[in-house]
Amino acid sequence: MSKDIKIKKGLDIKLIGEADKTVEQAIISNFCTIRPEDFHSVIPKLIAKEGTRVKAGDVLFHNKDVEAMKFVSPVSGEVVEVQRGPRRRIDAIKIQADKTQDHKDFGKFNMSSDAAATKAHLLASGCWAFIKQRPYDVIANPERSPKAIFISGISTAPLAADLDFVLTGKEEALQAAVSALAKLTEGQVHIGVGSNNSPLANMNDATIHKVSGPHPAGNVGTHINKLDPVNKGETVWTINAQDLVIIGELLLTGKFNAERIVALAGSSVKKPRYFKTTIGSEVATMVYDNGVDKDGNDRIISGNVLSGKQLKPDGSLGFYDNLISVIPEGDDYEFFGWNKPIFNKISTSRALTFSWLNPKKKYALNTNTNGEHRAFVVTGSYEEVFPLDIFPMQILKACKYEDLDEMEALGMYEVAPEDFALTEFICVSKQPHQDIIRKGLDLMLKEIG
Repeated sequence: MSKDIKIKKGLDIKLIGEADKTVEQAIISNFCTIRPEDFHSVIPKLIAKEGTRVKAGDVLFHNKDVEAMKFVSPVSGEVVEVQRGPRRRIDAIKIQADKTQDHKDFGKFNMSSDAAATKAHLLASGCWAFIKQRPYDVIANPERSPKAIFISGISTAPLAADLDFVLTGKEEALQAAVSALAKLTEGQVHIGVGSNNSPLANMNDATIHKVSGPHPAGNVGTHINKLDPVNKGETVWTINAQDLVIIGELLLTGKFNAERIVALAGSSVKKPRYFKTTIGSEVATMVYDNGVDKDGNDRIISGNVLSGKQLKPDGSLGFYDNLISVIPEGDDYEFFGWNKPIFNKISTSRALTFSWLNPKKKYALNTNTNGEHRAFVVTGSYEEVFPLDIFPMQILKACKYEDLDEMEALGMYEVAPEDFALTEFICVSKQPHQDIIRKGLDLMLKEIG
């Protein structure tokens, strides 16, 4: 079987505001915020209470169901606030960062150690949080062994950070992480790359796949579907490429270095570029001091415009994100927008739309949904942008009426909400596909486990 992954179905959404390949040090954030909601299905048990002083790498909380799964502080400083929601749910842990950072020393890891020692080290250091699993798209269960591990070294989402650029010079840490992870599976470590110049293209202890095609070619779910689909009773693990650097540096230096190179992009950014910052930093340190109008009517998104999370002006960078997108807020009404030729929007339909005439054109889109919520309309358009060997309409409906047997039969074990971001984007019914899939996965996790 060919190692290449070639995707024909999909849609590249070309937006104005791609980040220039220059890196600047972001203004040092005074506060760092970790939100347990970033770790789906984890019930946090608080360790570091208000007033506690922590080093970078000290435990903030652990998973109530799996106590060995720890979540650590990205910075050293003092825990100044534990924000709580209904029923005293922990919503956020806010840390006032020290001017000079102090890291907990986990010690240099012996790279010849066995799988059990490697797993224990990753759990104790907080790096296990970077490892997710399919099914259910949650943090991996350390008590199960995956049949394979997947890493995507290419991102095809709109305005996505160029992984070849941000990973350059990190080859030693990347190799250390890949070699350690390879011990945790009896199968293969699959790495998808966009070119032979990728820093991940020459990794040992892994199988390299050349990936091409429109979005979602870069989604790890696409790679899983094409290379090693997940059946009932099976598990695969996934890790973001930039998180490999944090894991590798921990193994080589003994320090949990939560540094991120983040792309600030979007049509509302006057000078899009990359910033060096830390997980959980205030986005205001990058957004408002670097070309975004404070009084502008814009939406700030941690992540890409298809699957990212909306932030308030005082929000913080998501735990897994390496992109901040800023686009105009679409709160205006377009008179007769449905009944006139459209030249400034992307559409898969050719009815009164002309984006297909100029496929390389870039657009300054806003957040308008261009329609209202209604029942599913069967048009066949989902299949045009959905490259997985799964019926998207049928699996969405099975999630809506909560038929577990049908969800299993249709391939629910290998999907994640991000795999349905494009079908949600083109949906004429304006159905929240990603939310539907997330609720379906949660139901399966609760009922089947």
